[in-house]
Amino acid sequence: MNKRPAAINLIWLFMILLASVVASYNGRMKQLVDASFESAKSSVNLAIGLIGIMALWLGLMKVAEAGGLMRLIARAIRPVMHRLFPDVPAEHPAMSAMIMNMAANALGLGNAATPMGIKAMMELDRLNPNKGEATNAMCLFLAINTSSVTILPLGVIGVRAAAGAAEPASILIPTLIATICSTSMAIVASKTFARFSSHKTPAETINRDPVDTEQDSATVYNGEKEVDEELYPPGWVGRWAVIMIILAFAGGAVFRLITGTDWQDLGKEILSYWLVPVIM
Repeated sequence: MNKRPAAINLIWLFMILLASVVASYNGRMKQLVDASFESAKSSVNLAIGLIGIMALWLGLMKVAEAGGLMRLIARAIRPVMHRLFPDVPAEHPAMSAMIMNMAANALGLGNAATPMGIKAMMELDRLNPNKGEATNAMCLFLAINTSSVTILPLGVIGVRAAAGAAEPASILIPTLIATICSTSMAIVASKTFARFSSHKTPAETINRDPVDTEQDSATVYNGEKEVDEELYPPGWVGRWAVIMIILAFAGGAVFRLITGTDWQDLGKEILSYWLVPVIM
């Protein structure tokens, strides 16, 4: 069976052919060849530079995940999820998978979010009475997953640092604002189109074996349980230590203001350089 090439492959092929033909007309074939080899070299150098940065961030986020940060975010967005997805039962594995997927995306944990997103789609398809046709819940989840509110854009920070950016972490606040706006628009657009859709998911007609539900829930949280066995969330001593550290950083900012530092310069410095050490 012959498979049709993906649209993105056709786009790349068109761009390469167009560049080659144009270069042959204006006498820049040598520059084209040189740029091809230089780009290949730069991609390898960039990938090597990213190894250490991503290892650092993923390690820190693994500790944060074990400390309950992902569960905290999941607990915060659960009430919102129930309103956004009224067709999905609250205790269904699809709801749990979607919540964990969004929590992982918010922390920039793309590797952890991907299997949860796939699991969420599989569970949403079980709620689908019309197989082969995406439900409103599936479309909304895909829209939110694509836009995805991001608190810590670790991947972009790593790429900027590897590329030699002067202030690689200065995108934290702009990224948060931009992703909030994009997610809001994605939700509005999805809900608007859903009003014109005749597709309904009657949750009350779904028959599902309770044993399957328990097994699926265990699968969704399996990674979390494994982490809990390796690392333990901080107790009251650890929580007070975190509070004291945050207060110490706040005291440093106040001290800088008292000693004559301009508040605008201090604000820019905090956004560019303070946030990463505070997160660490």
